[in-house]
Amino acid sequence: MKPYLLFSALILISGCKPNEEEYPLREAVECNPRGGLPHVISKLEAGNTVRIAYLGGSITEAPGWRVGSRIWLQGQYPDAQIEEIEAAIGGTGSDLGVFRLEQDVLRYKPDLLFVEFAVNDGDASPERIQKAMEGIVRQTWKANPNTDICYVYTLRDTMLSDLQAGKMPRAASAMEALADHYNIPSIHMGVEVAKLQAVGDLIFKAPATKNLETNTPVVFSSDGVHPHVETGHRLYVEAISRSWPTLRKASTVKDPHILQTSLRPDHWEHAKLIPITPDMLSGTWERLAPEHPLTQRFSRNMPVLYKASEPEATLSFSFKGTSAAVFDLLGPDSGEVAIQIDNQPPSTQNRFDAYCTYHRMGTLQVASGLERGTHNVTISLTPKKLEKHTILLEKSLADLEEHPENYAEHNWYAASILILGELTD
Repeated sequence: MKPYLLFSALILISGCKPNEEEYPLREAVECNPRGGLPHVISKLEAGNTVRIAYLGGSITEAPGWRVGSRIWLQGQYPDAQIEEIEAAIGGTGSDLGVFRLEQDVLRYKPDLLFVEFAVNDGDASPERIQKAMEGIVRQTWKANPNTDICYVYTLRDTMLSDLQAGKMPRAASAMEALADHYNIPSIHMGVEVAKLQAVGDLIFKAPATKNLETNTPVVFSSDGVHPHVETGHRLYVEAISRSWPTLRKASTVKDPHILQTSLRPDHWEHAKLIPITPDMLSGTWERLAPEHPLTQRFSRNMPVLYKASEPEATLSFSFKGTSAAVFDLLGPDSGEVAIQIDNQPPSTQNRFDAYCTYHRMGTLQVASGLERGTHNVTISLTPKKLEKHTILLEKSLADLEEHPENYAEHNWYAASILILGELTD
C-alpha cells in the first residue's frame, strides 16, 4: 500500500504467532447484529438530523463505500438530514485512530460511528488490536453513551482464503471478541466478495479496464487492496444495505450504552492527541500560517503545524504514562531528530525515508513500554545533512535530480503529541 502515513505502534507488535486457542478465528458471517443501532435508527426514522462518522484507512478515505452508504441511507430516510464526519487517513490503523478519535470524531458529536481498520490492522497482534479498538469504544461511550458504533470489516487478497474457509481473518476475529463484549454490531463487507471470487464471478486483482460497471466477471481491484469505486465499493455498500433490516430488527433497546468492565485491563482508553503549544518549544520554530500549502493540505488532521529549521530547535514535554510519540510530517526537505527520554542516552531517527518525494503524515515513536510514572522528553533537530540520494527509492532519484531545491533543506514539521497517559506541567 502507498505509505500515506507510517505509524509505529506505541506498544511494539510481537512477531510471535498468536495463541490460536486464545484468539480463535471467528465464523465468517456478513452481519452480526447484536444490539443493533437503536439510537441512530430511531433518529433516522423520526426525520431528525443525524451525524455519521467514518473512522478508518484509505479504503474509507476513498469516495466509495463511505459516500455510497451515506447516499443509500439518505434514500432510505428522505425526511432525515444526514451529515458526514470524514475521519479516515490512508495507511493508518486503529493504533493511530484511538489517539485522534477526540479531535477527528468525537468533538463533532456523532450519532453513529463506523470503524474500519480490519485491513490496516491485518499484520498487528490481536492484543494490540484489542487495546486500541477497546480504547475507541470506551472513549466514544464516555463522551456520549447514546452514540451507536458499528464495526465494518473490509478485506485484501491475502484474507480471501480464510473467508472462503468460513472464517474471519485474524484482525476481524480479534475485533469480534470486543464486539461480543460490548454488544456492538458488525458487518463483514467482504463475505459476499469472497463467495463471488470462489465461483469465478469476480476477479479480485486485475488491471482496470473500461466499462467496469458492466464487465463480467466483476473486477474488484487493481492492487488486491483498494476496491474500484464502480465495483468493489459498490459491493461493500450492498453488504450494508442487506444488513440494515437485520440491524433494524435488533435495535429494540434504546437505553444508553453501558461502559461495563473492560475486556482488557490494558486498553487504550487514555490515549490522547495533544496539539503542540509554544511553551513546549525552544530554538528556531515557525508556526505555519493558515495560507501555507502544508497547512492547507493537512489542516483537517493537523490544525496546528510547526516547522523547525535550525539545529537544536527543541520540543520538550513531560507526561505521566507509559508511551509517547509525535504526530509529524515526512517530506523531501525533512532531516534527522535526536530523542532523549529522562536520563537515557539519546537516540536519533530520520524524518526522511525512501518515499519522501512528497509530504505525508507520519508518527515519530518516542518511547513505549515505560514504567508507569512521570517521564521527561526532549526532541531536537540535529545538524546532520542526510545523504538523501542513498535513502530514496531508485525510481525516485529522478525527482531529486530534477528538483534538487526540494531536498536541500533539513527541517522537522511537528503537530501533536500522542501519549498513553496525561501531560504534566
